[in-house]
Amino acid sequence: MNAKSLKKPSADPARVPDPARPGDDDAGVRVISRAFEVLRILALGGEHGMRITDVVAYSGLSRPTVHRILQTLIAEGVGEQDASTRRYRVGPEISLLGMSRPAQFPVRAAAEPHLAALADELGDTTFLTIRVGWDSVAIDRKTGSYPIKVLAIDVGMRRPLGVGIAGVMLLAALTPEESDYICAMNVARLPPDGPSVETIRARVAAARHNGYAYSEVGVLLGTRALAVPVLDADGAVIAALAVAAMAERLAEPELPRLVAAMRGKAALITKRLAEMQRARQR
Repeated sequence: MNAKSLKKPSADPARVPDPARPGDDDAGVRVISRAFEVLRILALGGEHGMRITDVVAYSGLSRPTVHRILQTLIAEGVGEQDASTRRYRVGPEISLLGMSRPAQFPVRAAAEPHLAALADELGDTTFLTIRVGWDSVAIDRKTGSYPIKVLAIDVGMRRPLGVGIAGVMLLAALTPEESDYICAMNVARLPPDGPSVETIRARVAAARHNGYAYSEVGVLLGTRALAVPVLDADGAVIAALAVAAMAERLAEPELPRLVAAMRGKAALITKRLAEMQRARQR
């Protein structure tokens, strides 16, 4: 069954909130909240998608409830199901809605030339990542000249904070209490082939101490990753600048040079953000 053949749910009084009945407003809010929760879970799967069993496990909702939500999301174009794999993904309507706010991420506009320059300088893939709730989201990516491109994550893909090295850096920018709470909340959402919560906490502690985040084991086999914070005009961490490369290109002896180059570009992004803020205030 495809999106075109689906019909919107009928007005079944047992399932559709009635504003005239006490408590139905709250029920309607819960339905919307659950739909967005399922959407965020689908976003974790990227192009690969998520099985309905995964959505049930991550959300804690019953399978029938998840199935109804998924069918409604598909009917509205904000979800879709791969006909061959039966996996669910975020639908095209979400991208179209996002196009109505092209300037919603000023840090992306400020970082774009410096992200590209860093990729040219290092020769490897660079990423700009922000925090969204308990997740990290890559909002830009640039590839360098090195023949082997490490495309560890697609732009727009969500991951629980700490699964990737940029998420570790973003967690390190929080207070220990905040980062520990997020790690605890994300335990059930961590991918089985990813780092454990203990590994994430150890990396966060190291990032706080060093001022940068480093992983000798990248998302892809045989790779490593490195990240530094990006500050806004007021000195708060607004994003993480990361690089992913083949392991030998991010060996520990190279870290001082690489971190210095990345911090230099991060400072330029901060400078540009300050200029943009002053321009808006005029």
